[in-house]
Amino acid sequence: MAPLLPRLVVASANPGKLRELGALLAGLVGELVPQSALGIPPAEETEATFEGNALLKARHAARLAHAAALADDSGLEVEALGGRPGVYSARFAGASASDEDNNRLLLASLEGVPEPRRARYRCVIALVRGPDDPAPLLARGSWEGRIALAPRGTGGFGYDPLFEVGGGAAERTMAELGAEEKDAISHRGQAFRQLAPVLATLARGA
Repeated sequence: MAPLLPRLVVASANPGKLRELGALLAGLVGELVPQSALGIPPAEETEATFEGNALLKARHAARLAHAAALADDSGLEVEALGGRPGVYSARFAGASASDEDNNRLLLASLEGVPEPRRARYRCVIALVRGPDDPAPLLARGSWEGRIALAPRGTGGFGYDPLFEVGGGAAERTMAELGAEEKDAISHRGQAFRQLAPVLATLARGA
């Protein structure tokens, strides 16, 4: 069966995210092209919402690639921190912060906060036919969990070693889940499962 969309530019340079997107979009998109492969620099994320930043990044990539483009904006919202780090999740500890830097700051910020330290991952995906697409296509997902007292696991990326899901004997961090298991229940997996009808709409309008 032919993919619904032959080629799609992705507004991301995050290797972990690109691996996840490749698995989630298998069969839906023929060629997934990272914007970095086209020499497109990342857009400055200046919006205050996940929706705003996803659209900003998708339109930026579409404008410079002259092609349909997809972007996601995702992050961690921690109840005890008033929803932070939110849209600043990737740069919580600074513009050039590593995942380890962000995780250390998160644990320091929650020092003394008792369990359960409730949090959620959120993801918004924007898909545009072109930079001025008047009807961008959006998909959303969220995943409820808790922040662990210390990192566990070696998989995933970002805050995955600190984000606990399940309960009791089944409690694990995202970094302890296998890739297929994570995709089946994660915030990004939820959002991408909405993409089949979205991509069909895009293909009809191409």
